[in-house]
Amino acid sequence: MAGSKKAAKKKATDKAAKKSGKKVETKKSAAKPGVKSAQKVESKAAKTSKTAKPEKAAKPSKTAKPPKLKATKPTLAPALTAEETAAALAPVPTTTLAATEWVTQPAQALAPTPGLRLAELDPEATPGWEGTREEAEARTLALGEEMSQLQERLFAEGRTGGTRSVLLVLQGLDTSGKGGIVRHVLGMVDPQGVSLRSFGVPTEEERSHHYLWRIRNSLPAAGRIGVFDRSHYEDVLVVKVEQLADEEEIERRYEEINAFEAELIEAGTTIVKVALVISPDEQYERLRERLVRPDKHWKFSLGDLHTRERWPAYAQAYETVFERTSTEAAPWHVVPANRKWFSRLAVSELLVQALRDLDLGWPVADFDVAAALEALDASASLSLD
Repeated sequence: MAGSKKAAKKKATDKAAKKSGKKVETKKSAAKPGVKSAQKVESKAAKTSKTAKPEKAAKPSKTAKPPKLKATKPTLAPALTAEETAAALAPVPTTTLAATEWVTQPAQALAPTPGLRLAELDPEATPGWEGTREEAEARTLALGEEMSQLQERLFAEGRTGGTRSVLLVLQGLDTSGKGGIVRHVLGMVDPQGVSLRSFGVPTEEERSHHYLWRIRNSLPAAGRIGVFDRSHYEDVLVVKVEQLADEEEIERRYEEINAFEAELIEAGTTIVKVALVISPDEQYERLRERLVRPDKHWKFSLGDLHTRERWPAYAQAYETVFERTSTEAAPWHVVPANRKWFSRLAVSELLVQALRDLDLGWPVADFDVAAALEALDASASLSLD
C-alpha cells in the first residue's frame, strides 16, 4: 500500500516538472557534484556549434603600395667664411710632439758615413734620438696623423693630373723588420694611396727580361706612395754574394741603378732608401721564435739559414752598395733595427719629411665651382617618384 502511494506521488511530481520545463534530479545524479554544470556547458556548446554560421574565407589581400616619399628641401650648407677657407687650404701642421728629442735631424743622423763598416755599427743604437721609447711611440703616432693628411693631398694631386709620387725602398736581411715597417708605418695612412711590391727570387718570365724590367712594372702611379719590400738592389746584393753574375756585370749595374733612379726623380718620384740593420744575435732570436711558434712557421724559410751563414759576405755587399749608390738625389739611410720602435720612428720621420718637401696643397678645380653649386642647389628638392 505504501509502495503504491510513493509511486503515485513520484508520477505526479514528474508530470508537474514536465509542465514547468524543469528537470527533476534524481538522488543518483545529485551524488556527483559538477556533473550537472558540465552537462549544461556541453549542451550549450553543442547548440552553439549548430547555430554558428561558418566563417567566410578571408579574401587575399592586395599588394600594398609603398607610401610615397615626399622630398623635403634640405638645409643648404652655408658658404665658408674667409677664415674657414684659409684654414681648409692651409698647409698641414708640422708635428711638434717630442721633436726636441731629436738632437740631430734623422736624415743626417742616419746617413752612412764614408767607409762605413756594418760590423762596427751598433744595431741597438738610436742615432740622433735621445728620448724614451714611450716618447718615440707617441711621436710615431703623431707623425702618422701628419703623414695621413699629406698623403691625402698627394693622392688628390694624382687624381687631378699630377705626376708626383714617393717610393720607399726597404732593404735588410731576413727578420730585419721590413714587414713591420709596412704594417706599422704605412698602415697609418689610407691604403688606397699605397702600392706595395715584394721582390723575391725572379720568376721564369722575369729572368727572361732585363733585371730592371720587373722594377719598372711595379713603380707607384702618380699620387701614390710606393713601397718596395726588397728591390732592384737584390741584383747587386744576392747576385754578388751568390756569384750569379761576374764582377764586371755587377760593377756595371751600380751605375745603371744610379741612372735609373735619376730618371725616376726627373719624372717626379721622390725616393727614400732605407737599410734596416740588425745584429746576428737579434736575427737568431727572431728566427728561433718563428720556429718554436706554430703560428710563425709560415714566415720561416730554409733559405734564411743559407743567407745567415753568409752574413759577412752580405755585410760587405751592403757596404759597397752604400758607397756606390748613395747619391745626393737618392741617399741611403742606415737604420739600426734591433729596437723596432726606433726603426719605425726613423722611417716615419724620413717618409713624412719627403712628403713635406713636396709642398703639397689641394688641387684647384678645373670647372666653374659657382655654376656647379647653382646646378646642385636647383636639384635640392628632386622628386623621388
